[in-house]
Amino acid sequence: MGAATSVILIDADSRRRASICHSLSGSDLHVEPLESVDELRGRWPSLAITLIHDEDDAFARCVQDMTTAGCWLPIVAFAEQPAPARIVEVILEGAVDYIAWPFDPTGLAATLRQAEARCTLIGGSRIRQAEARRRIERLTRREREVLTGVAGGLSNRRIGEKLAISPRTVEIHRANMLTKMGANHTSEAIRIAIEAALMD
Repeated sequence: MGAATSVILIDADSRRRASICHSLSGSDLHVEPLESVDELRGRWPSLAITLIHDEDDAFARCVQDMTTAGCWLPIVAFAEQPAPARIVEVILEGAVDYIAWPFDPTGLAATLRQAEARCTLIGGSRIRQAEARRRIERLTRREREVLTGVAGGLSNRRIGEKLAISPRTVEIHRANMLTKMGANHTSEAIRIAIEAALMD
């Protein structure tokens, strides 16, 4: 499995957490069981697979927290009898796999290894997207509007007309936008916006 031998298990059900930990105890994976995503805030590991029970908004919050932290870890979601539409939705939102509970105890470690192998193909782009979104979130609403105009090829005058502000004010917002994003020039800011999936 390479360097990433840790599995972060997020599940509010203590019995299920214990069962999953037990099923992985004979593998070379180190499991860190957590009750909620909140326990990870401020201490995201650099290498790990996140195995999360897909209930309520746990998956969405996990993705949001990773984005805010500017990191991306491969996520494998699981649930009992998941609906096909939900599986598709979660995969499209960034999970590398979705498995049904109860697991096959002998196959879980292999499933996690396969998920890690798949994530190496998309991990780089996910990390860039998470970092880009973190930068975009520093901007005020007006600065985002100016960024959208800049990315659309509009001049300061045209952006000002659309936003009902003066070209000079656009220029100030534009300078602040570049500073907050850590961009040296406009083209870099546009690239960051594209990576953040802000633009179509």
